[in-house]
Amino acid sequence: MDWLAGAWAVFRNDLRIELRTRYALNALLLFALGALLLILFAVGPQPIPTRVQSAFLWMVILFAAAVGLGRSFVAEERQGTALLLRLNTRPSMVFAGKLLFNLVLVGSLGGVSTGALLLLLDVSVARPGLLATALGMGVLGLAVATTLLGALVARAARRGALLPVLLLPLLTPLLVSSVSATQKAIQGLPWTEAQDELLTLVGFVGATLSAATLLFDYVWAD
Repeated sequence: MDWLAGAWAVFRNDLRIELRTRYALNALLLFALGALLLILFAVGPQPIPTRVQSAFLWMVILFAAAVGLGRSFVAEERQGTALLLRLNTRPSMVFAGKLLFNLVLVGSLGGVSTGALLLLLDVSVARPGLLATALGMGVLGLAVATTLLGALVARAARRGALLPVLLLPLLTPLLVSSVSATQKAIQGLPWTEAQDELLTLVGFVGATLSAATLLFDYVWAD
């Protein structure tokens, strides 16, 4: 099977199942919007520091992703379709297809969460381009890490609670840089002020993607 066709088939199958069941999408959006409303109720009308606003946003994205994005690999193992994938596709095809699917979900979640946070907290973004860049790099890094760890968790005995536990320490550099870059975008600081954070995000995405590409064959193999 052609590599692109195989990866696209994995993505299309996951997307078709998700559009039919809407399990992960509903779980992600419900958690994200519920958390944002809870934050709004807790803070009340008083102004919130921009760093806290940025931390709220990435906290919602992280934990919502941890709740819903490990399901794809777990469902493959439980339904027995993982064996069919191993027989008919190469591991790199599976990784690329699952990564694209997770990227679509996390990207949608990030867009909805950001828009809802800006609206509910009445936040004005002075540097929308910087915010979009930080959000895009953070979402990509989160999708890559979630895809690899989701495959690892699916092979473990206790599947449900492992993904959030594994994600938090691994994603600490990404979260710190994303929060700082988001704060600077809201404050309207120039791009040069966020250079270190953006370089950290680029390095994190590159390192995580390289590690996932090398390790996925061993994680996915029987």
